[in-house]
Amino acid sequence: MIQERIKLDISQLYFLQIVFFQAIFAKNIGITKIYNMQSSTITASKFLYNWLLMFVIWLGFTTSLQTPELITGAIVSLSVVLITAKYFSCCGLDIFLPKKLFYIFKYFVVFLVALFKANFDVARRVITPSLPINPGIVEFETKLTNEFAKMVLANSITLTPGTLSVDLVGNRFYIHWIDVVSEDPVEAQRLIAKDFENILIKIFN
Repeated sequence: MIQERIKLDISQLYFLQIVFFQAIFAKNIGITKIYNMQSSTITASKFLYNWLLMFVIWLGFTTSLQTPELITGAIVSLSVVLITAKYFSCCGLDIFLPKKLFYIFKYFVVFLVALFKANFDVARRVITPSLPINPGIVEFETKLTNEFAKMVLANSITLTPGTLSVDLVGNRFYIHWIDVVSEDPVEAQRLIAKDFENILIKIFN
């Protein structure tokens, strides 16, 4: 019983640390931008989405379904959302619509396939040093208009070995590519980002 109590207290401490740094971050970035995201008026849908998200994170840390823990989690999560929701709000409850859930699942599948291919390609180059490489930085313009979607795209590109998101200026991505196949922006976008982008547009735009 004591060990379980200690475990819950430690989990709650971790959660509160996340809350603390989230609040400090929101305060210190000038309250107008987060990763170039313009703050927007919080809607009921976005508010409920953020509350649900923070509550799920609470449950993940505490791993407890006891009534006192659930009540505490709901109150703490509500407090966090009241402070930071309009600065950390990319989505509303419409993200749970069946159509969007389908595209989210599809995105994970496409990402995992791209991840496997990229790992295989980089491993092949490591095992066979004689294979030519042509590292360099390419740029392309994205069709995404949602800033959170741009962040997801940038992270997806970075997580696939062989490509690294260097910078994002407006709608223009700058990517370090282990083997530059083409410096043409349209072709670079097709080879690096098109599969991700087509799905993200349907999720976020």
